[in-house]
Amino acid sequence: MKITEVKIIVCSPGRNFVTVKIFTDEGLTGVGDATLNGRELAVASYLQDHLAPLLIGRDPRRIEDIWQYFYKGAYWRRGPVTMAAIAGIDTALWDIKAKAANMPLYQLLGGASREKVLCYTHAQGRDIAEAVEAVGKRKEQGYKAIRVQVGIPGLPDVYGTGAKSVTNNALDDAVPHEETWSTSKYLRYVPELFKAVREAHGWDIELLHDTHHRLTPIEAARLGKDLEFARLFWLEDAVAAEHQEGFRLIRKHTTTPLAVGEVFNTIWDARLLMEEQLIDYIRMTTVHAGGVTALRRIMDFASVYNVRTACHGAMDMSPICLGANLHLDLWVPNFGIQEYSGYLPQILEVFPSAWSLSDGYLHPGEAVGHGVDIDERLAEKYPYQRAYLPVNRLEDGTLWHW
Repeated sequence: MKITEVKIIVCSPGRNFVTVKIFTDEGLTGVGDATLNGRELAVASYLQDHLAPLLIGRDPRRIEDIWQYFYKGAYWRRGPVTMAAIAGIDTALWDIKAKAANMPLYQLLGGASREKVLCYTHAQGRDIAEAVEAVGKRKEQGYKAIRVQVGIPGLPDVYGTGAKSVTNNALDDAVPHEETWSTSKYLRYVPELFKAVREAHGWDIELLHDTHHRLTPIEAARLGKDLEFARLFWLEDAVAAEHQEGFRLIRKHTTTPLAVGEVFNTIWDARLLMEEQLIDYIRMTTVHAGGVTALRRIMDFASVYNVRTACHGAMDMSPICLGANLHLDLWVPNFGIQEYSGYLPQILEVFPSAWSLSDGYLHPGEAVGHGVDIDERLAEKYPYQRAYLPVNRLEDGTLWHW
């Protein structure tokens, strides 16, 4: 079997997505997600101009060799653009391999370790009352785990709370939307949020919270300690991702479980965190970690240190990425939870998928391959639109972590 053609498809059915489609001389095709939110065309160019030409004539079954060729062979290793590009190719190759074997991807990985995949979704509000109500609606929909975010009094809408929280980026914005942040106001208010949620909804639901990398280690330690009464499933992205050593301080001061990893690109970004058991959940995802090949390796490494998996699953990764994640979720022994923020209807039309959601659980389905495809004709109706993620400033104007 030989690779005969590689297409790079960029479309925007409410969000921008970069898709790799690989064709073979035996008629099998595979697709992979290569989306890097806010920098999509950088990845598309990397693929089109540098990687795709090197795939023609190669055997698509030699997935490991191809992965190593693009990773080690580039000399300039790692980074979000490189790893998203490799991920798109790698996921498409695994799709082809599973189709050639006539089985769903999770069977090729070693078979299922569970019957279904627990997921968490998002609930938010501009104030505590609105957030508490949103949690109730999610419970009614069957979710067993919910990430809760709230607006902060005295601040305009912030990450995960306002009108932009559904998509996080506005396709009609010519420049990034700027948000305003106050750590002191946030630290005082968030414990009140979870007190209200527990009083309203009890203890039969798992609660999660995302600080979005905005705290220093000592601030994160204080928040974790202040939230211990709520028994969170986890506190996510407590400090900037570069601060691996900072988790040592956080770990000393709180028993609240910690999760991180959505902006990590390789195992090297998380090695210390896992080796020293400074986190409880690793949140890396297929498209940002270098594909199925790399993420499977990271998951195995995590299992050695009693760290569980929790793939990032926001809407800025296409249903292809979610499908690949779910096959890994179903297989991996040290599974924790899968994020699921949902998709706009037109996204699901462009990316027909075998995966399904029922009563708070996901399943990748039994279709051969990873079970997700792209409708190229429909994708053409949604051309790329320049878009940015927001940026964040403190009240005095200092640029801060978003």
